[in-house]
Amino acid sequence: MVEITETSAAKIGDIVDLTIHPLVLLSAADHYHRVARGTRKRVVGVLLGSVSKGRVDATNSFAVPFEEDNKNPAVFYLDHNFVENMLHMFKKVHAKERIVGFYSTGPQIRSNDLRIHDMLTRFLPKGTITPPVFCIIDVRPNRKSIPTTAYKMVEEVDGTGTGAGTGKAELKKSFAHVPSLIGAEEAEEIGVEHLLRDINDPTISTISTLIQGKMSGLASLTDKLSEMKSYLEAAASGKIQPNQEIIANMQSILNLLPNLNVEELVKAMLIKTNDLHMVIYLSSLIRSVIALHDLVNNQIRYNEQMDIHSVGNSNKKKLASVEKKASEKDTGSEEKKDDTTAGKK
Repeated sequence: MVEITETSAAKIGDIVDLTIHPLVLLSAADHYHRVARGTRKRVVGVLLGSVSKGRVDATNSFAVPFEEDNKNPAVFYLDHNFVENMLHMFKKVHAKERIVGFYSTGPQIRSNDLRIHDMLTRFLPKGTITPPVFCIIDVRPNRKSIPTTAYKMVEEVDGTGTGAGTGKAELKKSFAHVPSLIGAEEAEEIGVEHLLRDINDPTISTISTLIQGKMSGLASLTDKLSEMKSYLEAAASGKIQPNQEIIANMQSILNLLPNLNVEELVKAMLIKTNDLHMVIYLSSLIRSVIALHDLVNNQIRYNEQMDIHSVGNSNKKKLASVEKKASEKDTGSEEKKDDTTAGKK
């Protein structure tokens, strides 16, 4: 009973995974483009949210003034007063949100991250068991996989030596990987859809966008499969110690793949593909026939308009000639009258 209690108590403050909401990603990207765009600097901010049974849900964030010396990694600046004031103001707006960790644009872990972790631990509410989580948000546009990588701080016993001649082993702090997810509520999904609709490029067709997304997904899948292959080869050759949990996850992934060597499945796929191609072919024919029909109708209407225009021009010419002849007759009769009156005189 004692062992079970100790094991369960050890898992109380453990972090299971981290869920990042779209607002956090947008805030981090905006923070980077405002402060460190075009430079080799990184930006740091605080993650706000809630924790339930070890699952961290980061729903909001805010930027923090941060500077570090590239030549001397031990020198950095983080505004404590700013963090305290921002937490106080956020608490007035949303009392349930508390500090759950911090983010950095990395793209890798640096030596100052452990010290930043220790500093932000001071701002946790009293009675908090779960420590802050560290998340690297990669804002590079060429990244094909999920842009977040989460870590938790773990303490390990340094077995290489003893601490300061006291005969006791030292505790070494380091970061351990934590699964990260991208999650959103219904309101956030609607906002993201409207945002993507506003930034959509009308010059790019839908088909090319879909093909580009498929190619990006296949490239990411290829990278993951290559990584799995390298891990299995290293484990089989004895270079690394195999992890049964990782191998079980790989087996679960492979079990999800359908067996395409079944004759009935191949026949069904061919029939389905032929039906889809037949629909596409008929649609193309119907579209062509409708386009030709519209072209013929336009030509007929054009000819009718031209005939009406030509008839109108001919009538105008006839009317002009009749008016001209009438005016000539009038002028001739007037001249004769003038001659007769002159002869009488």
